[in-house]
Amino acid sequence: MIHFFKSTVLYISILLFIPSAVFSEDWRDKMEFLTYSPRYFGPNAFPMPELQNGSVGKRWEIELRGEYSYYKGDKTKDLFARLFIPIAKGRAGIELSGVIIENYKMTPETRDERSAVELTPPIKCFGDLIATTYVQVVRSEKWADVMVSLNLKTASGGRLCDARFTDAASYWFDITAGRTLLKSADESMSLRIQAMVGFYCWMTNNTVHRQNDAISYGGGISGIYKSFTLNADLSGIKGYKNNGDRPMAIRTKLNYEIKKNIISFRYRHGLQDDLYDRYSLAYIRCF
Repeated sequence: MIHFFKSTVLYISILLFIPSAVFSEDWRDKMEFLTYSPRYFGPNAFPMPELQNGSVGKRWEIELRGEYSYYKGDKTKDLFARLFIPIAKGRAGIELSGVIIENYKMTPETRDERSAVELTPPIKCFGDLIATTYVQVVRSEKWADVMVSLNLKTASGGRLCDARFTDAASYWFDITAGRTLLKSADESMSLRIQAMVGFYCWMTNNTVHRQNDAISYGGGISGIYKSFTLNADLSGIKGYKNNGDRPMAIRTKLNYEIKKNIISFRYRHGLQDDLYDRYSLAYIRCF
């Protein structure tokens, strides 16, 4: 009888312990299952390098932009801000940018594919800060303008548990060349081409291969007609792991400027490991 009583108590204790062990699992236990690549994170976790026109701007710019990123398994809304400061008489520039706040809604299938925890943010989700330095290497109307950019993304973004931001630093640098093909005498109309190539690196959660290295690239065309500017490019990055780290995108941007005020509309169509279509509307103030 005593033996039976001890066995019964032990059996009941095990049954009571198992649920508590299961439900006490911390979200950090799932971190090792996250895939640190653009395909398996939110749309802003791995910023794709912007294709510039090869010439450093000469005006101060303050931008506030609302963005909507759509994918069948994830709908994301962001508020983005940017500050550009020219230095050295337009030969260089400093830029600070990033997502101020992000709101998202994932399907259960996307959450499980990404090893995330929540479908929607239970608390406010803030993005990463990106610091960029531009340097004008060559400025030539006869040949081409050549510019170098150095970029650093901080680990300030939140909701790693939902695969929104990586909570890890990354950096990239690239060289961009741009050349004007056609220009009217009064400079109210012009046509320009530009191309970019560079290196992109980010930290991962792999204890053996702590970082992923990628080539960044892009090519595009831009046109100006009076107060309107239209840009279109095909850009991407190509990581060496091939684990969802090879996103591409077709990007278009239409700007309308009046008295140093710019209204900007963007559309971006993702290809390969970029799953999103993105729409944005921005206001830019120049000084």
